[in-house]
Amino acid sequence: MTVLHGPNLNLLGTREPHLYGSTTLAELDEALVREAAVLGMAPTCRHSNHEGVLVDWIQAARTEAEVLILNAGGYTHTSVALRDAVAAIAPAVPTIEVHLTIPEAREPFRHGSLLAGVVRGRIEGFGVDSYLLALRAASALIRARGVDNRDQ
Repeated sequence: MTVLHGPNLNLLGTREPHLYGSTTLAELDEALVREAAVLGMAPTCRHSNHEGVLVDWIQAARTEAEVLILNAGGYTHTSVALRDAVAAIAPAVPTIEVHLTIPEAREPFRHGSLLAGVVRGRIEGFGVDSYLLALRAASALIRARGVDNRDQ
């Protein structure tokens, strides 16, 4: 399983803590690794502020992962390239879109997700727990395919 964090998520813990909380990206990744171990998985967690790098990693997930968890950050609302990359790996690698906040409850420019039509599901509004819920959903998708989580 691959977890991708998009632009500005490296600033978690200091960026607008009233919206995003005080957990840092490193702490979030540590929590994901701990929770994944309980589920028999070992996620690969990556962050980039660069759209092309995220596209490359999404494409790589086609052969490296059973499920992709993606927080595309601001690219959610603007990047046709990320949408096309997710569409290119689906349905073989289902993508779970994650947001710490509820985009539709924020500024109008955040109300649309270009990813919505190509992702398997979306979890939002639970802060860091959005990722942990996505991890459980990813585990369920893998189990439903009959793949042993320990292979992830």
